[in-house]
Amino acid sequence: MLVRHPSCPDWGIGQVQSRIGTRITVMFPEAGKVVIEGARVALEPVFDAS
Repeated sequence: MLVRHPSCPDWGIGQVQSRIGTRITVMFPEAGKVVIEGARVALEPVFDAS
């Protein structure tokens, strides 16, 4: 799944690698691998990455 971080649009479109409970690991092109607490941050799904 592709997502954007609402507070950090400069990170680019990230790809979700895993989810364990509310912790989501996302690989962003400009920030690298980031673990996000899904209960605190509502990631925005990206349906058209072109």
